[in-house]
Amino acid sequence: MRQFLRLTLALLALGAVDNVLAAQGPDCSRAMTLALHDHGLLYSAETDAGIDKDFAAELIKRSGCKVTVTLLPRARIWQLIESGALDFSLSGISNEAREKFAGFAWYFSNKYYLLVRKDAQVQQLADFENNPALQLGIIRSFRYSPNANHLVDRLSAERRVSYASRLEPLYEVLEMNRIQGMIIEPFDYSQVESGAIRQLTRIIDTGDAPTPHGLIMSKKSIPEAEQAKWRALVETMRADGTVLRIFEKYFPAELARTMVDF
Repeated sequence: MRQFLRLTLALLALGAVDNVLAAQGPDCSRAMTLALHDHGLLYSAETDAGIDKDFAAELIKRSGCKVTVTLLPRARIWQLIESGALDFSLSGISNEAREKFAGFAWYFSNKYYLLVRKDAQVQQLADFENNPALQLGIIRSFRYSPNANHLVDRLSAERRVSYASRLEPLYEVLEMNRIQGMIIEPFDYSQVESGAIRQLTRIIDTGDAPTPHGLIMSKKSIPEAEQAKWRALVETMRADGTVLRIFEKYFPAELARTMVDF
């Protein structure tokens, strides 16, 4: 009888622990939504693979929630996050405007660069900015680091910016010399290093510090208390080395570590 009571108490205690752990996790009472965007090594629609897909799969697994994953253009993602029609996206960066409608959970940081045609005779960002003959290509709704954003904003005001929904069309018009430069990051290196682009271009440092990127959460659909739970999941993935292991699948170990240790 005593042994039965001890076993019963132990099971009740274990159940209490499980209930506490469940309470600490995200609320999974409804199905949720997450959108990826097609961007180099972050996610490729052609291969259906990438860092963000791997990250999403692990995050969803740990949350225990049902999350529907879709592919959308980046501009559309930000619109849906703001309206509350989309719960999550990945690899987002913050600014004053986005802070009003989105929360973030950082999981990597990287620098932005100017990819420029060699025949444009550009040695630094100012050379590109001050030559009215040069055109820049960017992905619609993308924001970057401060110096890169300054370049984009000034050239946009001068109508020297061409927009696309993804990278590939920009590479095409860069090869055709319809634009002479574009903003890139390490996720784009694999495409830059292949084919004619490598022979035509060089990479210019923007002089900016690395910019944090993270899980994007809609403030309209996810309460602050729930955002904290998702941040805790992301921090656990960073702390136990999961994020590093994901990045090491796509980058050399040293570069991967610099991106996730910040």
